[in-house]
Amino acid sequence: MEKYLIGIDNGGTMSKAALYNLLGEEVAASCYKTNTIMPSPGFTERDMEEMWQANVKAIKDVINTSKIDPRDIVGVATTGHGNGMYLVDEEGKPSYNGIISTDTRAKKYVEKWYEDGTFEEVLPKTMQSIWAGQPVALISWFKDNKPEVLEKTKWIFMCKDYIRYRLTNETYAEITDMSGTNLMNVRDVKYDRDLLKKFGIEEIMDKLPPIKYSSDICGYITKEVAEITGLVEGTPVAGGLFDIDASAIATGLIEEEKLCIVAGTWSINEYISKKPVISKDLFMTSIYCMKDHWLTTEASPTSASNLEWFISEIMEGGDKENCCVYDNVNDLVKGISPEDSNIIFLPFLYGTNVDADAKACFIGLSGWHKKPHLLRAIYEGVAFCHRAHIDRLLKYRDKPEAIRIAGGAAKSEVWIQIFADILQTPIEVTTSTELGALGAAICAGIATGDFESFKSASDSMVKVAYTCYPNKDNKEIYDKKYNLYKKSIEVLTPLWSNLSN
Repeated sequence: MEKYLIGIDNGGTMSKAALYNLLGEEVAASCYKTNTIMPSPGFTERDMEEMWQANVKAIKDVINTSKIDPRDIVGVATTGHGNGMYLVDEEGKPSYNGIISTDTRAKKYVEKWYEDGTFEEVLPKTMQSIWAGQPVALISWFKDNKPEVLEKTKWIFMCKDYIRYRLTNETYAEITDMSGTNLMNVRDVKYDRDLLKKFGIEEIMDKLPPIKYSSDICGYITKEVAEITGLVEGTPVAGGLFDIDASAIATGLIEEEKLCIVAGTWSINEYISKKPVISKDLFMTSIYCMKDHWLTTEASPTSASNLEWFISEIMEGGDKENCCVYDNVNDLVKGISPEDSNIIFLPFLYGTNVDADAKACFIGLSGWHKKPHLLRAIYEGVAFCHRAHIDRLLKYRDKPEAIRIAGGAAKSEVWIQIFADILQTPIEVTTSTELGALGAAICAGIATGDFESFKSASDSMVKVAYTCYPNKDNKEIYDKKYNLYKKSIEVLTPLWSNLSN
């Protein structure tokens, strides 16, 4: 029989499932959008039951669409957005809404930890910056503002760990995800009560689930889940991985000289190494899914989600049933040349990689500008933000010969060309359309013994569809725009605090 693997991916807004054979060919995929709840400025939440039901429907869809025998599905694994947090009580029910990683309610705690020296004190153990969407900051906020929520919470989950819990009724955290939360001693690969004490939250130590590795089997599909999804009871479920790791392994990031971009809700820019890079000037070093490797990441919530907002709020489109709106947007952007679009867009709708109070804006608007000019400015602004992150990474390594890309932007050829031109580096696009799900499926394949390693799984399942080469004629144009992008941020920085909520 032919064997199949299911990867499940829960991002900030979309819940996806995809079915693959062992050659990495996508047999079927399904996705559902979940609502973002914003009860106050800076709060980004979701209904955890709604998210679970979206997963159930997506899994059921891929089984029904593929028409394969569910007994041929040998393994399942999950991935999802890192950080934020998903709290459950003793009965496994949500203690609060799920919190997405773009949440900024806890930013004052982060400011305090940077000001009082806590950040520099914990850095040798955590190897990463601290930001408001991390559970370490959110837990502190709940401790002071909603202590009753923490009191009734039994387990603190990351997004994908909560979904795996619902699939298996087994309670585990997973090492790649947990190593990016500031809740874990990354250096010593363990929970650390003294570390939590530095943040003033040592009492939550027992609420952190036992840690497993990405390709460990962490339970099996329960009878109840089998009945509602079509999966077979007893199908093994692997630990899965942080979405930045999932997209990285799904683009073939198995060698140190490569670099990967994920242009989705977050601007993720990353590479792997056998020696951890620890610097207060870097966003994060975390544990990679490949044994004895570290993932060095520059990231911020400043990527393709800016386009989603514009389409949803300004163009009033972008629902699952209206996916053609993205094709229309690409056509509009393609109709404007780089030299004809002189607008600068700062992609800070949901966060920033500069001043904590920075806001999104268009700079340089005139009455003759039309919607295509704004859309192209968004495409370029997002790519400029990625370039700023990559410039920082290149202080610690050589420039790569090519860059692999994943995320929503990877589906747009015109956007890929903009990335290539702005970075002046070839961009490689892989065949899979759902790289997070593919990365999860790779974990499942190793857990079931169908692959002996991440390298062998990647060699079998990852394929490059095409390479987009930079247009050298656009280098001068984009270098000038990029300098204007940076100058705009510099000039506006004194104003941000006056606009802060």
